Amino acid sequence: MGAVARVDRVFDALGDPGRRALVATVAARGSATATELAAELPVTRQAVAKQLGVLMDAGLLQPTRVGRETRYRVTPEPFDDAAAWLVEMGARWDERLAALGRSLTRARASTSSVGVLQHRRTRGKPARPDDGAASGA
Repeated sequence: MGAVARVDRVFDALGDPGRRALVATVAARGSATATELAAELPVTRQAVAKQLGVLMDAGLLQPTRVGRETRYRVTPEPFDDAAAWLVEMGARWDERLAALGRSLTRARASTSSVGVLQHRRTRGKPARPDDGAASGA
């Protein structure tokens, strides 16, 4: 699976608030079983099991069999992939915003230059009634 597909799966899985709560709970505890998670969260064990499957498919949780139980732990690598993608997107936006800032600075500079030139050309001339100066606009 490519990096883009992995990141897509991570964001798809984390797009649900219930799954985010499961990941946060497992991360806080270090590991947890489906039964422990169902007891701690306002959902059934069956709902927890279904959401754990989605999180495992995205690679966010790693199951480990311990006796008769399956314990789930957070897997950091998919979060690293998603974080790297966010950093890359942030850098692109930073570049775009910096370019916009430079354009605005140039536009302001050229506008104020035009204003100075217009002022120099009209200095000493009486205001014309049709230019708004006489009406106070």
